Amino acid sequence: MATKRKNIEYINRDFSEIRASLVDYAKTYFPTTYNDFTPTSPGMMFMEMAAYVGDVLSFYLDNQIQETYLQYARQTNNLYELAYMFGYKPNVTQVATTYIDFYQQVPAIGTAPNIVPDFDYALSIPQNSIVQSTTTPGVSFLIEDPVDFSVSSSGDPTEVTVFSLFGSNPNYFLLKKTRKAISATINTTTFTFGSPQQFSTVTINADKIVGILDVFDTNDNEWYEIDYLAQDAIYKSIKNTNPNDPNLSQYEGDTPYLLQLEQVQRRFITRFLNSGSLQLQFGAGTANDTDEYIVPNPDNVGLGLPFEKTKLTTAYAPSNFIFTKTYGIAPSNTTLTVRYLTGGGVVANVPANDLTTLSTTAQFLNYNLDPTAAQTIFNSLAVTNPIAADGGGDGDTTEEIRQNASANFATQLRNVTQDDYLVRALSMPAKYGVVSKAYIEPTKAVSLSAGESNSVLDLYVLSFNVNNKLQYASTALKQNLTTYLSQYRMVNDAVAIKDAFIINIGVNFDIIVLPEFNSNQVLLDCITALKEYFAIDKWQINQPIILKDINVLLDQIRGVQTVKNVEISNFVGVNLGYSQYSYDIKAATVANVIYPSLDPSIFEVKYPDTDIQGRVVNL
Repeated sequence: MATKRKNIEYINRDFSEIRASLVDYAKTYFPTTYNDFTPTSPGMMFMEMAAYVGDVLSFYLDNQIQETYLQYARQTNNLYELAYMFGYKPNVTQVATTYIDFYQQVPAIGTAPNIVPDFDYALSIPQNSIVQSTTTPGVSFLIEDPVDFSVSSSGDPTEVTVFSLFGSNPNYFLLKKTRKAISATINTTTFTFGSPQQFSTVTINADKIVGILDVFDTNDNEWYEIDYLAQDAIYKSIKNTNPNDPNLSQYEGDTPYLLQLEQVQRRFITRFLNSGSLQLQFGAGTANDTDEYIVPNPDNVGLGLPFEKTKLTTAYAPSNFIFTKTYGIAPSNTTLTVRYLTGGGVVANVPANDLTTLSTTAQFLNYNLDPTAAQTIFNSLAVTNPIAADGGGDGDTTEEIRQNASANFATQLRNVTQDDYLVRALSMPAKYGVVSKAYIEPTKAVSLSAGESNSVLDLYVLSFNVNNKLQYASTALKQNLTTYLSQYRMVNDAVAIKDAFIINIGVNFDIIVLPEFNSNQVLLDCITALKEYFAIDKWQINQPIILKDINVLLDQIRGVQTVKNVEISNFVGVNLGYSQYSYDIKAATVANVIYPSLDPSIFEVKYPDTDIQGRVVNL
């Protein structure tokens, strides 16, 4: 006899639904066996106990499913794991930032009128120096870059002022340097490794971990932090000196460091397990594994794949083109010394002029100095923060982890649009050269060869000299920028770095002043307003000059009755300190708008003190 098929519902999830389903099931399939469904009956007790177990199991099942989705997870540990899967490293603390001013005196040298600072007495402060707060115990700030008072460049100027006079001549000068600082303290821990283990991990447990500063082993080999273990190339900077690069050392003034890509075997990744635990994971190979250095070619592409036929359907990636399995080497028979940073929080938002204690010892670069004078100079070293530190706070909230992880997964640090390249170029660290102005566009059609695809982007750049005036980017800066962009460039993009054109201009204007105002003062106010309007920090490549805006600006100056005339002129001539390129201002003016050239260019008032002139005229 065939068994009667029972109709079982699987959609009941909570206690009352499961209980009602069990009662209906008993009434339907066991109508004569059991029919006492009163609340106090033994049968109802067992049904309710079964409903209770089903309700609890349903809750845990729902919860486990929920915790596998980034947008719904609520448990912090799961959120950290999901963020790691999406390539985002949560912030467990927010560091405060500020700027630290460093001051020192140097004696004067020379005879009038050629009295200059004696830079033999310039001090040097090493990188990763610590400045401590005087009012908040335990709060310190880290300066990542070294301070060298003897070097001055557009990206790292040394301000020189007269400190004291002997008679009418300077006998001491004051040097000033500025560095960005973050609220962080350097901590050290060690980990000992025996025989090599694949993908070995160690964990640092501490509060407010900012990140890893550096890792060195017993043999003083440095281990490098990378984004993922398959990444074998890192950015590395070297001093721009003649021994390092004879061809580019001539640009040391504006490009003190050269950026290089270097392949490394000793590498690791980090991930936060929770707000107080940072895990370091290493590779799986040994020091004898050198497959990172294999150059991909038709003979070894697919090395490690079980069958050559799988090459037909394998998705190759630039980071793992030959499918190596080491992902870097594992530490073995050594001790790693790990320096990591902790700090941040609301308490790190210290007020201005609070960071005045330098915990790191400065030193002279020249040792053949007068001891008494050297001690006087050494004692003159002072530090302070002219502005209050801000930005310190708690780590990412659960909602911030969700949003930041989603955004990180979408961008993946790749340059996809033109604006991505623009922002990436402007964000290159200053020690590799300062890209002050940038503009990007596809290569013009007239520049393409027959049948050539329009996949080349022209990136036009300019930099500042030590006087904050526009200049053409040096070869060293362009090389650093090329290296910097190479890691973020899409495989089908080609970026050509070019010089934008500088058009130097002057401004002449005539105004009528109201009778009750001082003409000289009104004229001075107008010139000051125009200097601010044409400040080069506010101008971008291919930005036009709108004459109507200048008229409105002058009309708003207190005491101006009427603006009679505004004229823009072109200054040209290298011998005079201007650009070599002339520009027809009159021909470029349409409807009171002066347009830049078709080739990307920028207008600059190079010498505002002399190139902006005005007159007061009568009605």
